[in-house]
Amino acid sequence: MKKPDTKNPIHFLAFGFGSGLAPKAPGTFGTLAAIPIYLLIAQQTLWIYLLITLIVSIAGIYICDKTSRDMGVHDHGGIVWDEIAGYLITMIAVPFSWTAVITGFVLFRLFDILKPWPISWLDKKVGGGLGIMLDDIVAGLFALIGLHWIINLQLFN
Repeated sequence: MKKPDTKNPIHFLAFGFGSGLAPKAPGTFGTLAAIPIYLLIAQQTLWIYLLITLIVSIAGIYICDKTSRDMGVHDHGGIVWDEIAGYLITMIAVPFSWTAVITGFVLFRLFDILKPWPISWLDKKVGGGLGIMLDDIVAGLFALIGLHWIINLQLFN
């Protein structure tokens, strides 16, 4: 297994602008790296937010696939572009509040770590860049549903 080349822009993106290089819990640090991106695009219209999230997700298939092939390992723990996409999905159409930012973070991390079905199935059965991205996309969708459920129940303001 080769080390990532952080001077390579594809590897730099795959490793979440360096956040995936954290020695422990790189997925958590990758999700933390998604928060500033969310803060930048949350001010946009829903359509622009969705477009950016779609671009991040589709580009992630190539970014993660290329980096994992270059490194000679499938889904290296430091590849966290998928966490960035998953968090952005979690936050779709969520009214901004710091409570929502934190709750979305916690929900996404829970689904990403625990991998309930079908996330665990996708993680094991789908390969390449699509496989790296898909389990986090679905974890983001689960977290999105959970976050909107919490918001609709008015469990926080």
